Amino acid sequence: MKITSSYGVELRKQNIPIRQTLDVYRSAVSCLTEIYEQVWEELERIPETKKRFNEAEHLIHTTKKNQARFDFDIRFPKMPSYLRRAAIQHALGSISSYKTRMGMWEKLGQIGGKPKLVHENHAMPVFYRDVMYRENENGKDAAYLKLYDGHDWKWFHVRLSHTDMEYLRKNWSGKKASAPTLERRYRKYFLRFSYTEDVILTKVPIREQIICSVDLGINTDAVCTIMQSDGTVLGRKFINFSSEKDRMYRVLGRISRSQRKHGSVQVKSRWAYAKRLNTELGRKIAGAVTGYAEENHADVIVFEYLEIKGKISGRKKQKLHLWKKRDIQKRCEHQAHRRGMRISRICAWNTSRLAYDGSGTVVRDSGNHSLCTFQNGKRYNCDLSASYNIGARYFIRELLKPLPATERSLLEAKVPSVKRRISCVYADLRELFSEMELLKTA
Repeated sequence: MKITSSYGVELRKQNIPIRQTLDVYRSAVSCLTEIYEQVWEELERIPETKKRFNEAEHLIHTTKKNQARFDFDIRFPKMPSYLRRAAIQHALGSISSYKTRMGMWEKLGQIGGKPKLVHENHAMPVFYRDVMYRENENGKDAAYLKLYDGHDWKWFHVRLSHTDMEYLRKNWSGKKASAPTLERRYRKYFLRFSYTEDVILTKVPIREQIICSVDLGINTDAVCTIMQSDGTVLGRKFINFSSEKDRMYRVLGRISRSQRKHGSVQVKSRWAYAKRLNTELGRKIAGAVTGYAEENHADVIVFEYLEIKGKISGRKKQKLHLWKKRDIQKRCEHQAHRRGMRISRICAWNTSRLAYDGSGTVVRDSGNHSLCTFQNGKRYNCDLSASYNIGARYFIRELLKPLPATERSLLEAKVPSVKRRISCVYADLRELFSEMELLKTA
C-alpha cells in the first residue's frame, strides 16, 4: 500500500518576489481557462489524457514545428516550461470539473445552484526540481527558487525555517520528496513537500488479532480498549487533554462576551485562534490514540462510523460543532497505515446506550455524562462501556462473516442477539466465542 505524507516548510521573511510570481502564475491559469473554454469541444474529442494535454499546449505555445493559435507566449514571455505545463494542467482540470458538474446539474433537472466556471482562481505553483527549485549544496537551511521579479525569471536564495528542516532531516532523511508546492497559511508562505512510502499492512487471522477499540467523546477525548477475539481485555486508557480544552473554552467564553457587547464582526481573529487550538487538539488526540495502539501491538484500530447531519441545537451546540471526530479519525488512519496497522469502522447505534454486560439500556448521570447506571444497579463509565461494545461488534462481524450459511445460522440460533448488529454488546461476543469453541470441539 502506498502512503503519501506531506510537510510544509516555512519560508523565512526576506526580500523575494513571491507575490509577483504568484500573481503571474494565477493570471496565466486564468488566461488558459478562458482559452480552453472556447475550444473545449475540440479537446473533449481526444480521449487520451496525454494527447489532450499535448494538443492543449500546441494551441498556446509556439515552437519550430508548431505555430500557436493563441497569443499566450506574447502575454507571458519567458515563462518556464514546467510552470507553463502546470498551469495548463490546472486549467484543463478546472474546465473538465466544471463540465462534469454542469452535466450532473442538467441531468438532475436543474436542482440547486447552477455551477460556475471560476477564472479568478487560487492556484498555487509547483516548483519542479532542478528547473524551479534547487537544494542548497552546503546542507544549510536554505534553497534556491526561480521567481519572477517583475521583468524576468531569476534564481533567488531563500531561507527556510530551521525547526522545519530539522524535522525533515530527522524523520524523512534518505526518502525522496516530490516537487514542493507553494502554499499560504496564516499570512505566511510555505513549501509543502510530499513523501510516498510503500507499506505492508498486517494480515493477522481474526482469531489472533489484537485490536484497539476507540470511543471518541466530548467529555473525555478518547477511551481506548485493547481487546482479543475472545473478549479478553488487555489494557484500557482514558485520553483527555484537559488543559488544552480549558484553554479553548476560555477563548470561546471571551468570544461569547465580546459578541454580546460589540457584535460578531470584531471577533474574527479570536475565532481563528480558537479553530487553531481545536485543530491542534485533534492532532494530539490522534497521536495519542495511534501511539497507544502501537505500544500494545494492535493490528486494527476500530472506530465508530460517526455522522452528524442536520441542525444542531441545545446547550452543547458549540462543543459539537468544534468536535474534530472526522479529523481525528482521518489523522489516525494515516498514522496507523504508516505503522502497518489497519482501520475499521462499525455502526455507532446504541454503543453508548447499551450496557456492555448485556443488562440493557443505561441511565446517564445528569451532572456527569461520563458516568451511568446499569439496569442491575451497577455504576460504570459510559465511554468505557461503549469502547467494549465497539470492539465486540468488530469481532462479531469478522468472526461470522467467513462462516458458511448453515454454521452461521446455527450460531445465531444459539446467540440470537448477534443477528442484529445494532444491539450487539460485549457480553454477546463472549457468549458467541464460547459457542464457536464448543462447535469446534464437537
